[in-house]
Order: sequence, then structure tokens, then C-alpha cells
Amino acid sequence: MNDVPGDSVHAFHDRREAGRLLAGKLSKYAGRNDVVVLGLPRGGVPVAFEIAKTLRAPLDVFVVRKLGVPGQEELAMGAIASGGILDINEDVVRQLHIPARIIEDAARKEDHELQRRESEYRDGRAAIDVRGRTVILVDDGLATGSSMRAAALALKKKQPSQIVVTVPVAPRETCAEFESIVDEVLCAITPESFRAVGEWYEDFSQTTDEQVRSLLEESAEFSAPGPTSS
Repeated sequence: MNDVPGDSVHAFHDRREAGRLLAGKLSKYAGRNDVVVLGLPRGGVPVAFEIAKTLRAPLDVFVVRKLGVPGQEELAMGAIASGGILDINEDVVRQLHIPARIIEDAARKEDHELQRRESEYRDGRAAIDVRGRTVILVDDGLATGSSMRAAALALKKKQPSQIVVTVPVAPRETCAEFESIVDEVLCAITPESFRAVGEWYEDFSQTTDEQVRSLLEESAEFSAPGPTSS
């Protein structure tokens, strides 16, 4: 499907339906004890939950915080992810002449929030150890891809055997960029014309922190958590 949806036409009802669709395309990973599913909070977690449920795989969060341009917070100048990994959007930084100190200040602020969220989402549980395992890294869609890039780079530091980036929708060129970063990329829909991820969902309401915690707790019922990181 490559057309931009109209007001009454959407590719997915909601994030969980998108997750079930993606799960059907990931059947080769089902029932394997070396597979871990990581959702980018908050919107990626409902998608990841359905994938993990179908594959019978452990589910965890991988927190990434966008670094917004001061005064234009929706425009990402980069992102920071678990493990202290910083990914800079060099094109934005160069075009807007953003000084290094602005980036450093934003990264310091977002790192504090990142650590707070990790603790809150897991409710005291340790992160799942991904060393030597296949990681399916999930979000509800990609636009610039800066958050997912930061997540993928951070995961590489944790030495998984394989990283599979998985999203319901993204621009074709953004998906293609990940082919040189990770081992496999699955973008269910790559429209020719792309404005925003939310256009492809009938229900794109905000996922709450409580929903993230609830889904992580529920996931423990269908999968053993696997080893945790020290």
C-alpha cells in the first residue's frame, strides 16, 4: 500500500492491530528462546506487545528520548537512548547552526528523564539481558528515524546476536537507511508520500505510562523473562 490515506481510510485501526499484522510477518522468530522483543515507549509498546504475545517471546522497553530543537521541540536535532548513546541529526544541526552546548544541555536533561522512565516502566524489574540474543526492536512508525537510530546504536553496545528493526509504517527512504545499521528491517507499509505516522491509524491516541506498565506486567503471563542484565 503506497497511497496516502484519506480521512476515512487507514491502514490500521490501532497500534495493537498493527502489532498483530507485523507478528504475522515475523513467524520465523516464533517459539525461539533466543528472541527478545523491545518496544520504544510509549507508542511502540502496544505494537511490541502483540508481536511478543504471538511469538511467545519476552517483552521489555527500550527508552529513547528525542532531543528537540529549542523553540521547535517537534523537530529532532537528535536522540538519546538507554546506555548513554547519543545520535545527532547532523543535517538539522548544520542547517540551524545549533551549538554543541545546546545539544549537551538537552542531552543532560533528557538522560535524567530517560532513567526515571526506565525505573517507572519496569516497576523495579531489571532490564532483560540481550547479549547473544536476537532483538526485535519495535516502534509504531518512523518519520525521521532518529529515535530508532539511537536505539539501534545503543543495542549494538549490548552485543545482541542480531537486531531486527520492525515498524508498521515509514517512508521508504527511512527504512532503507537502517539496512546498513541493523541486520534486518521490516516496514509493513512504505508509502510514496508520507506526512505523519498518525495518518495511518484510525486510533492514534497517546499511550500512557500506566498502559506501558500494564502491558509489561501482562507480558510476564505468556513468556518467561529470560536473563536480566546486571
